[in-house]
Amino acid sequence: MSTPLLCLSTCPDADTAARIARTLVEERLAACVNRLPGVVSTYRWQGGIHEDAEVLLVIKTTRGCFATLRDRLVALHPYEVPELVALEIAEGLPAYLDWLARETEAVGGGTNEGLRK
Repeated sequence: MSTPLLCLSTCPDADTAARIARTLVEERLAACVNRLPGVVSTYRWQGGIHEDAEVLLVIKTTRGCFATLRDRLVALHPYEVPELVALEIAEGLPAYLDWLARETEAVGGGTNEGLRK
């Protein structure tokens, strides 16, 4: 089984977050994506300090899907440099982790490594 990952990304608004979340799940690059509105990010960008309201995506996927998920997120995202970080899930409910692995399998078995719709 491919290593489960929890990925974080932020979006500028609810519509963008919904579109990206739905696409990642439809394409089996993520088993589940939570959308958390109300995040305020403070960051440096192009020589200035900025504060913006954003929607946080919490993406559950596997290492086998990550490269394709990364490419897809970059293609879908309006930011020049979107946030995407991945953390390995060290432990979890076995039934949940099995479900996560099943839902990110490519049609016909295997992983989505290299698959791009």
